[in-house]
Amino acid sequence: MVSHASPDRPAGPADPRDRSNVASTAGTPRIPPGGLRELGLPNWAFSRLSGLATGTTPPNVFTTLGRHRGLFRGWLMFAGRLMPGGRIGRRETEMLIIRVAHLRGSRYEFEHHVRLGRRCGVTAADVDRLVAGPDADGWSPREQALLRAADALVAERRLDDERWAEVRRHLDEREAIELLMLVGHYDMLAMVIETLRLDLDEPRGRRGRLS
Repeated sequence: MVSHASPDRPAGPADPRDRSNVASTAGTPRIPPGGLRELGLPNWAFSRLSGLATGTTPPNVFTTLGRHRGLFRGWLMFAGRLMPGGRIGRRETEMLIIRVAHLRGSRYEFEHHVRLGRRCGVTAADVDRLVAGPDADGWSPREQALLRAADALVAERRLDDERWAEVRRHLDEREAIELLMLVGHYDMLAMVIETLRLDLDEPRGRRGRLS
């Protein structure tokens, strides 16, 4: 598969256990993260609380997109209906997002959701297998079907009849719609992240205080 990563930005890690370049960036972000003045109090407070949940400084995806205040709040409502408020289980949702991030070469999205996934049961062994793909040993038939669907959607922008039938053996119609929206959303978000060249979030405590 052709990488969608920007040529001047490193792709997602080939081996998720390799964090040797975790602090590397793509250069200067095209839109810098905002502070209280740029974000407004609600978006600024949400970003700080999110950093507590991820164990990092306030996530740059929030402090950057939050500069467009109204759009950001609308996006959060939509994204929240997919994760964590969706019908597909949280662990499966995070696995799908991590797989999409890997396919799109989005190191930021990959690292962010590895951290979130850890809180809902996505293990280091799972992440290894997510990098390897749907044909890796150890997936259940349902997990394999969902991951194959994600791969097809990212590569081909559609599911053929065979892949759709495989999905519907495991998901009802509302869950199937959600799967398409989930993969499409995080594919889109990877595009936004890579185009804006967001810096990776730093572990909390690396700086003297949260920004």
